[in-house]
Amino acid sequence: MRKIFSLSLAGALTLSLAACGSSGGGGAASGEALPKVAAPAGQSWSAVVRATEEGFLMGNPDAPIKVVEYGSLTCSHCGEFSQTSHEELRRDFIDTGRVSFEMRPFIRDPLDLSMAVVAACQGPERFFPLVDSLFAGQNAILENASAVSQSSAAQLQNIQNLPENQRLPAMAQIFGVANIFAARGVSADVVTRCIGDAAAVQRRVEVTSNAVQRYEVNVTPTFMINGEVVSDIATWPQMRDKLRAAGAR
Repeated sequence: MRKIFSLSLAGALTLSLAACGSSGGGGAASGEALPKVAAPAGQSWSAVVRATEEGFLMGNPDAPIKVVEYGSLTCSHCGEFSQTSHEELRRDFIDTGRVSFEMRPFIRDPLDLSMAVVAACQGPERFFPLVDSLFAGQNAILENASAVSQSSAAQLQNIQNLPENQRLPAMAQIFGVANIFAARGVSADVVTRCIGDAAAVQRRVEVTSNAVQRYEVNVTPTFMINGEVVSDIATWPQMRDKLRAAGAR
């Protein structure tokens, strides 16, 4: 498990819950090929994004195959899935109207929390482009975080003595979260406002808590298909095979 540091938040779970990575294998029974569903005029389904109660959904909201990912922005396996699935998932599955894809940020650590809050704060149109960019730059983000956690250990420890509502903003400042998002077109003022929204922060934490309690999610990425946790998917090739077997071909 990659642990950057622990940050306690009132009424929240401990933010170093989940391992990064999962076991994979197995297949699925083949079903009949599903018909394609036309997107709204002038649009592609991968450009149709809306907020859900727990995350953001891309594609046909009535798609017969509904995929949910509980993914962490600081999980290398989630980053790998994002990078390897990106074009094919959207072109061959989401844009056919057969598959929808919902991302529910799963919080593993405070850096993860701050980035998820800011990405969600930008709304449906910008959420997936920001998440894609964060995953693409994940190695540099985590290398910097590791260096900062060593060089600023005393400062990070002192954060625990701050009032609850000041801890995440203080952590975000030390880890340069504003710089991470400035490189992606989000201003420092917007980052500060988003991270300072206590209700939004609490909501991100609650989504993770719900995943743990309802679905026993303890590893990222964890995938669901049509409401059922699928334990034998860890990589894009495994997901692709599962979707094809379910009729998305």
